[in-house]
Amino acid sequence: MEKERHVLIVLPHPDDEAFGISGTISAYIDQGTPVTYACLTLGEMGRSLGNPPFATRESLPHIRKEELKAAAKAMGLADLRLMGYRDKTLEFENDEQLANMVFGLIEELNPSLVITFYPGYSVHPDHEATGRAVVRAVRRLPKESRPKLHCVAFSNNHEAEIGQADIVHDVSPYWKRKIETLKAHISQTAGMFEDMEDEQAAQNPDLIERWQKERFWTYDWEKDKVL
Repeated sequence: MEKERHVLIVLPHPDDEAFGISGTISAYIDQGTPVTYACLTLGEMGRSLGNPPFATRESLPHIRKEELKAAAKAMGLADLRLMGYRDKTLEFENDEQLANMVFGLIEELNPSLVITFYPGYSVHPDHEATGRAVVRAVRRLPKESRPKLHCVAFSNNHEAEIGQADIVHDVSPYWKRKIETLKAHISQTAGMFEDMEDEQAAQNPDLIERWQKERFWTYDWEKDKVL
């Protein structure tokens, strides 16, 4: 994994990091690379209240906040930013103001790499709004000064349109840490990972392919369609 000056991660929900990039985050941290994770909302409109339910609509924001802090601890992440936006409303935020928020982080941190969702290929409206804001913010910089922009994509047609992933990180050395990160978000992930923890399951090629390889697409500025 290439050494970076600073990595900035911008995602909308607690647990977005756990599924797709937590191994990568842990790897950068272990390299000694500063990592900042800006989480835009507390995921307070999440469908799951636990399994069996233990949260309420009123308590879920607090619970998910504490789960996110526990996930950050599991990854070794020290710089967690809670940006205070409301879940499932990012698509209605003023585009320029959302981009301004991201640009402020870029000015402060001077990252060499920014990670977010790929606009157009990340399904959820909050994912899409977040990815668009990051693209707008990075695009304000001269081309020669822009940080690299690596995006997570998982829509049904993304490979047909943007090809195979440009970067694939084997995060198998961080398997246990990734499981702990996922388990930290217990209100959303309860019951999902018990069968991954024994040695036989961890050696299952399908599980390794799905969970121990983290895929990123380099944002294609030549085909930039974000308005």
